[in-house]
Order: sequence, then structure tokens, then C-alpha cells
Amino acid sequence: MIGVLVSGEGTNLQALVDAGLPIVAVASNRAGIRALARAEAAGIPASVFAAEDYPSREARDDAMARWLRDCDVELAVLAGYMHLLRPRFFEVFGRRVVNTHSAPLPAFPGAHPIEDVLAAGLSQTAATVHWVDEGIDTGPVIRTEPVPVEPGDTPDTLRARVQRVEHRILPEVVKELIAA
Repeated sequence: MIGVLVSGEGTNLQALVDAGLPIVAVASNRAGIRALARAEAAGIPASVFAAEDYPSREARDDAMARWLRDCDVELAVLAGYMHLLRPRFFEVFGRRVVNTHSAPLPAFPGAHPIEDVLAAGLSQTAATVHWVDEGIDTGPVIRTEPVPVEPGDTPDTLRARVQRVEHRILPEVVKELIAA
């Protein structure tokens, strides 16, 4: 069973839903986002774990991990989730957590990989799926697929092409992981 962590639009969540994967829970750090509407439309239970509702990020991650575990989640998928998980999350939930990243790793970690790739003048970026650990995009890579940088690309045009690849490879990787 899959739990998905979201912070925004939820396009990767939608790709997982459209692939027919067994998603049993959606957790968010932000209320009122499009991803929660996508979960509701798909009939998936969702809960918001806003940092300001807890005495610390550790307490929030503890509560979120326990909720996911109580929902029988076996694999957590970060789908645009924009908070670094604290060690307490892994202590409670475990290490079966994957994420997508829109650049090759370990070369371009962090919150702005598309902009970083463009600033570096590279001819390609990548859609990457990797295991999550306590670091910033430091977990082992599971799969990566190159995406060309085209002349005149902006962050928006390149991001759109990378997301098309992410929307294909993330469900493929997740299917493989839950079948293993």
C-alpha cells in the first residue's frame, strides 16, 4: 500500500492515481492545495500536517509517520513534498520512502534543480527517482532518465518536459517496488 506526501499541485500524485496504484493515504504539509483536491476526487483519505500545528518539525514528522503507518502504508512516495523529513519520520515509518527530482543526482540536489541546470549551461538534465534519507537528495538513485535542454529553454519549459518524464517513470518505479 502506498502513501503519498504532497505540498502543491499534485501532478505526480495524479500520475500515480492514473496508473491505478494502490494509494491508501495522502499527507500534506499545506492545507488548501490542489493535490488535496486530487486526493479527494480519487476517494483517497488525506490529512494535513502543517508545521505550525506542532511544537517542532520532529513532532510533526512523528505524527505524520504514525498516521501513515496506521493507514497500512508500506511505501511512501514524495510527490512534490517540499520539506526535508526529520530522522524521527524514518524511526517511526521506516526507510521505504522514494522521491522524484528534476535533475541528475548527486550533481544537482536541492529545491531549484531546473534553475541550477540552466545556470550551469548543461545540454541535458534528468528525471530522477531516488530513495530518501535524512539528507537533501542524497539517497541512492533508483532510476534516472535524461531530458535534453533545448535552446531558449526557460525554467518553465524545461520543467514541463521533465515533469512529463517524471509522470511516466515514477509510476513505473513504484509498481516495481511494490511488486518486489
